[in-house]
Parts: sequence; structure tokens; C-alpha cells
Amino acid sequence: MEKDILVRLKGADITGGEQVVVYGVDMAVARGEVVYLIGKVGSGKTSIIRALTAENPLKRGSGEVCGFRLDGIRQRDIPKLRRRLGVVFQDFQLLTDRTVEENLDFVLRSTGCKKVDDRDKRIAEVLEAVGMTTKAHRWPHELSGGEQQRIAIARALLNRPDVILADEPTGNLDPETADGILQLLQRINQERGTAIIMVTHNPRVYEQYPGRIFVCENEECIEKTPAFAE
Repeated sequence: MEKDILVRLKGADITGGEQVVVYGVDMAVARGEVVYLIGKVGSGKTSIIRALTAENPLKRGSGEVCGFRLDGIRQRDIPKLRRRLGVVFQDFQLLTDRTVEENLDFVLRSTGCKKVDDRDKRIAEVLEAVGMTTKAHRWPHELSGGEQQRIAIARALLNRPDVILADEPTGNLDPETADGILQLLQRINQERGTAIIMVTHNPRVYEQYPGRIFVCENEECIEKTPAFAE
């Protein structure tokens, strides 16, 4: 894999359950790039994200993410791959029985960060990055939707990922709050060189925050110029 190519799919058939839902995907994403996956519900966008995390196996073709081959990846290597990725979901997926700080600490302990001081430092870093340093001891239900999504992004940053995979990260937010989340992701992309692959159905997102666009339709996912992407 070339030096700065973090994600590559070549002729990849993407599965959703037992069935192939997208055929022959070709994609190469370099460090610092922003890529959008757009298309109707059920067109395979989320299945591609799951393929990149090695949750959905490739049926055919090849794939490589952050130096790990997706085709034939060993079970023990999947957690190592996922540490190189930050995943942001539409519905936040915070643990409701833990404070913000405890949510983040749980992730770090689960991924092998054993020293308390190291975990505390990392948590402080990511909360500062998303502008949420005063919310560490709050419970998820005490936060607005936008604040919960900022914490979800902080969680995605904990392991200093090379790639953020964002699945409809603004889908449950009002337009003003969504803009704040998109600006935050844009800043992370520009300041850290983190590649972002984002699923969205909202044209305003990729019109306002430009990036490469892949359209999922008719069991294919093909890169198109913005003029033809709507």
C-alpha cells in the first residue's frame, strides 16, 4: 500500500448479512481526505462502513485498511485494526449508566490502556478537542443531542485514529447543531490529517463541506463529481 493510502478496496463485493449488497467497489482514500458515501436507504452505504471495520466480510475482491488486509483477516487482528479507526454513529451509543468520563475510560480500558494517568491524559485531550472539558462528570441524559454527539466524536478520537468512519453523524440533529458537528469534524480533518469517510443522505452536508463523493445505487458504489451526485 502506498505511503498515504489508508483505505483501499479493489473489486470488492460488500455483504450485508449473507447477501452481496454492493458489487465491485473500487476506492482509495488517502490521509487527510474527506469522502462521502451517499445514496438511498438500503443502498449499501452502512454495509461498506461495516466492511471497513471487518464486521462484514468481503465476498470477493480485496481490501486494505490502515495496513490490515480485510480479505482473510485473522480474528485476533480485528481489534488491532479497529484501534486505528474511530467510528461515529447516528444514535451516539453512549453507555447510559456511566458518566462521560466513565464512558471514555471504559473504551480505553477495553483497548488495553492500563495506566490510570495515561487514560486521564487521553480523556482530557479528547474532551478539549471537542470543546467539552466541563462535561466530564455529566451523565449522557444531562446532555443535549449535539453534546452527546461531541462526546461520541471524543470517544472516536481516543486511540488517535488514522480514519474516522461516520455513519449519518448529524442524522438526529437539528440543522444548527449539525453544522457545529460538521465544523468539528472538518477541523479534526484539517488539523490532524485524519481521513473521514462519512455516510450521509443530506446534500447540504457535502455541498457545504466539500469532499469526494461515492454514490451507492443499483448495487454499485461509484465515485462521481459533485455536479452529478445529487
